[in-house]
Amino acid sequence: MKSINYHEMGIRIRKQRELLGYTREQLAEKLDVSTKFCSDIELGVKGVSIQTLAKLTELLHLSADYILFGECIQGDSVELEMLSSLNQKCPEKHRNDLITIVNAFIRSVSEE
Repeated sequence: MKSINYHEMGIRIRKQRELLGYTREQLAEKLDVSTKFCSDIELGVKGVSIQTLAKLTELLHLSADYILFGECIQGDSVELEMLSSLNQKCPEKHRNDLITIVNAFIRSVSEE
């Protein structure tokens, strides 16, 4: 049986929150929890309820497996899941711009 490392889980939540540009206060508000509780989750001091986990998966665009265990479902890589979350966060009318920027970046680093 897998065990949950709350400290590592908190790190994954914080990294994704920051990647998506949410402040801790914004995430706490969206989760309907206090900022202190959100901080405790990110520090690994406290775990989360099933309801809060479900909200986290939706808000952070991550699977419950990744949040809890650092593993992705269906063979997806962590990086793919994070890129997907950035795409979800981007306003739909600018998603083609995002793809253009990512492609330009890949071309520039591939030429090194």
